[in-house]
Amino acid sequence: MTSDVSQKDQPAANGQSGLALPELESSPRMSLGLAEVVAMALGVLWLLVVGAVYLMAPEMALATEWNAPLVRILAVMLPVLMLLVAAIAMRSARIMREETERLHGAISSLRHMYLAHTQAAAVVTEPSVTKKLDEIAETARKTETVLATFQSTRGAPTRLAIPSKAMEAVTEQGSLELGTSAEDLSPPLSNEHFVRALNFPESAEDEEGFVSLRLALKDRNTAQVIRAAQDVLTLLSQEGIYMDDLRPDRARPDIWRQFANGARGRAVAALGGVRDRSSLALSSARMKQDPLFRDSAHHFLRCFDQMFTRFEAEATDAEISALSDTRTARAFMLLGRVAGTFD
Repeated sequence: MTSDVSQKDQPAANGQSGLALPELESSPRMSLGLAEVVAMALGVLWLLVVGAVYLMAPEMALATEWNAPLVRILAVMLPVLMLLVAAIAMRSARIMREETERLHGAISSLRHMYLAHTQAAAVVTEPSVTKKLDEIAETARKTETVLATFQSTRGAPTRLAIPSKAMEAVTEQGSLELGTSAEDLSPPLSNEHFVRALNFPESAEDEEGFVSLRLALKDRNTAQVIRAAQDVLTLLSQEGIYMDDLRPDRARPDIWRQFANGARGRAVAALGGVRDRSSLALSSARMKQDPLFRDSAHHFLRCFDQMFTRFEAEATDAEISALSDTRTARAFMLLGRVAGTFD
């Protein structure tokens, strides 16, 4: 009764997977093979030969060297035992070969049935999958449309990269009568005012910052760097990147001096201390997509490089450290790393 129930449950369990498993023989075939028949024939032939020797030539069989019972038994039984062992080994090999062939056949049948079942399921689910893919593509197109609309309608940033009065001071161009330049009449710019000008005024009430900025604008080389810095700071602010939000790793003054002396790449990699991933990603994307941004960034990097080479020759380590903490220096760290200056 139990065996009948188990036999009825077996197909049901197999049917749950949707595949009909091939039946395997539980025991190997018991028929004799050619090897066993040959071994038995040779054994019988050997026994007949031994019997014939004892019957037809007893004097040879009873020779002195054959008198020991153990020698006689070994002489008679040893070939038979060897044939028996050989027959058993060949039979085992035949059985293993047959079992292997049956297993290969069963595995191949299972594989074909699984492939057929998978193809049938794919045919059934293909319409729903196609519908899902169409919905995803439509959603992607709508998202691209929204992004394009957002980028085309992007206005000026509500937060300024530098105070508006400072930006006005940068754009103002002073002129003197009779062609005399302001640089010829103004005293040399001190390093203190130079560093403060590169940081731009902190706020509209930063009177000292505006004084330093006005003095720096009277120097032609410094004014060029400040205008280039103003351009990139304004462009970066359009991406929501502000130098006041960055906290770059501080590099030692001796590394800055190596940069001023022409070192590039890994030797001055510490100068690229900006680690903010979002700022780096946004700047890199804007650098690749916007030619105006790319040209402004490269122009700023060249101006900063030339300016710092002149500044380093007469600056102290403290002044170099102060310059590295300005908004202009942070923009250089960010754009220099994006441009690959420190790679």
